[in-house]
Amino acid sequence: MSRLGPIVTLAAGAVLAAGLGVASVTAAPAADPTAAARPDDTNTTGDAVRTGGPDGTGDGAEATAPAAEPSPTPRSGESASAGTKLDYAGRVPGNGGLIAISVRGGKAIGYFCDGRTEAWLKGDATGGKVGLEGFGGATAGATLGGGKATGWLRLGGRKWNFTAATVKKPSGLYRATAQIRSARLRAGWIVLRRPEGGFTQVGAAVLDETQVRVPQLDGDRPTAPVSVDGATLYPQDVDGFIQEMR
Repeated sequence: MSRLGPIVTLAAGAVLAAGLGVASVTAAPAADPTAAARPDDTNTTGDAVRTGGPDGTGDGAEATAPAAEPSPTPRSGESASAGTKLDYAGRVPGNGGLIAISVRGGKAIGYFCDGRTEAWLKGDATGGKVGLEGFGGATAGATLGGGKATGWLRLGGRKWNFTAATVKKPSGLYRATAQIRSARLRAGWIVLRRPEGGFTQVGAAVLDETQVRVPQLDGDRPTAPVSVDGATLYPQDVDGFIQEMR
């Protein structure tokens, strides 16, 4: 399975919203290897590789050829109007990562992670369409309809298509922050229930500008506290932090 190739190192301080970490692209270490994972899970082990920069250079397999953007008619409840609350998550074929998109009213937030690289994106949701932008030229777009978000992700000079189904808790997007010995830690996770039972999970954690090993969440109770470097983190679902990007 192809991965994004290593390219220019990105400064953690250049994110569009430093408090949230939105619109950032950073490398991330693999998930905790002590956590159980199926062979097809996106959790990985090994050294972190810094990837995802604005010039698009680097090694790796070519991305899936972009298809024409679909335009299904959004079913009832999937148009981005006031009070809209939609959550999508799924795999990004061709790079082994997961993507999550959450819509609240006319605002949207997206998160991509493959266990080594993460990208936070934000944007608008109007007329059944979502447009997202992130640091380093990361962009994504999707059409909402039929119980799924059908779209594309552009990162590090490559483009992938994806289809992410609507999800309900505990599946979805989670985030936590903490202060550890005067350094700020930010962690993000995508949790996705498998049809056969259990959960696929991928995430990333950054302590100031240093990547650290991300702890596994409890799949059934993803907001349960977890520990990183002696500090206790309290993960929040997207409703707990999306206001920070408004």
